[in-house]
Amino acid sequence: MKFQPTPADTAPTCRICESGRAFLEQPRFAEHSMAAPSAVRRCVLGVANATVLRAETLATHGPPLRDPAAFVSLEFRLDFSTANATPQTPPPLPPLPSAARVCPPGGPPAIGRCHSVVTTDGVRPFAAASPYGMSPDQIKAAYSFSKNSSAGFGRSIAIVDAYHSPTAESDLNVFSQQYGLPSCTIATGCFVQVDQRGNVGGASTVDEGWALEIALDVQWAHAIAPAARILLVEADNNNYSNLLAAVDYVKTHAQYVSMSWGAGEFATETFYDSRFAQAGVSFFASSGDSGLPATYPSASANVISVGGTHLPFDTTTLTLVFNPDGTLTETGWSGSGGGCSRYEKATAAQTSFSGYAQVKCRGKRATPDVSLEADPVSGVSVYDGTPYAGQTGWWRVGGTSASAPMWAARSAVAGAVVNASYVYGGSITYRDITSGNNGASTLPGYDLVTGRGSWVGATP
Repeated sequence: MKFQPTPADTAPTCRICESGRAFLEQPRFAEHSMAAPSAVRRCVLGVANATVLRAETLATHGPPLRDPAAFVSLEFRLDFSTANATPQTPPPLPPLPSAARVCPPGGPPAIGRCHSVVTTDGVRPFAAASPYGMSPDQIKAAYSFSKNSSAGFGRSIAIVDAYHSPTAESDLNVFSQQYGLPSCTIATGCFVQVDQRGNVGGASTVDEGWALEIALDVQWAHAIAPAARILLVEADNNNYSNLLAAVDYVKTHAQYVSMSWGAGEFATETFYDSRFAQAGVSFFASSGDSGLPATYPSASANVISVGGTHLPFDTTTLTLVFNPDGTLTETGWSGSGGGCSRYEKATAAQTSFSGYAQVKCRGKRATPDVSLEADPVSGVSVYDGTPYAGQTGWWRVGGTSASAPMWAARSAVAGAVVNASYVYGGSITYRDITSGNNGASTLPGYDLVTGRGSWVGATP
């Protein structure tokens, strides 16, 4: 909405009341509020000499988090257009403990943000000379995935990301050699790198954050489905117009499409849902790294929304911590994106699932559908030769940017078209996650943190 402000409007203020609701003091905005845990309550407001105020993301986003220490991105932003003053830049949101988001939160709708999170040394992102995250064998042990080097043979997995990674192929080679995986190169046709138009070589502009995202996506798709062909399609930038152009290209060149990016929902999003529809093609989107609310394209009824979990990983010994009976206690990750969509209707397969009613989405699309490891504390090892934060080497990376390509790759190993009917049917064996929260609580059967849970087993 736009208006010519009165003098009172040029100095808006924000008050946090004791109930934990943040709101503008101007009466015209009193109905717009947002819950936030006390650790991150804030309001980005105010600009001198403003002539036009445009409020874009003013909506209630549910009850306060049950865990006040958990981090949540407020997805709350005010844009100010001015005639004779420069808009103030909002201060950065606080990072997750011991971790940092590769792509900063915020930004306008329809600008995709990658959902990868890296561990830090307590001050800045930390790269090491040797791996210090989970290995492919550890992830496969945690989920009983196939360790056969021919897994995924005859299938193509498309990775859609923004900008260019000049080291994507060489990084994959370092990763494969480190973990004894089959080589996957451009020369053999196993790895293909193109731009959104299909031109060989990829996009022209390098972005260090997206290069790390690309390394994560490519390497972990290959880790889970080592015999599958990897098609990396790099959009010119992270505008949805270009990211969706990349999707248009890949959906006719691969059977499995992984998208580790998203942004807040917007009123016209359903217009773009047809971009994620192609006979015989399975689409996977990361659900986000900031808890509630739902994001797009994760909320599209045509994609499988992939949330995140935490596996018990000893960061000192770099080993998985199994229970005495040989099982693992997997929990919901506090950053796992999820929630009821504001605009998308749930599929018939989702609404007919017995656990859907308990999350109270009332016919709206519920996210995520499924999950896998995503907590950066128990993150996966990634090699990146493009400097990020001034460093190259091995990173421990989490976020639903990790779980989405792994789900795409696991689906390629199964060789099935994985859509809503498949996910909510009886073909997949799940580990039901019943501990943890992201602003919503995990529940038996289905929840807004981990969906149905994690895929376990080598078959189908």
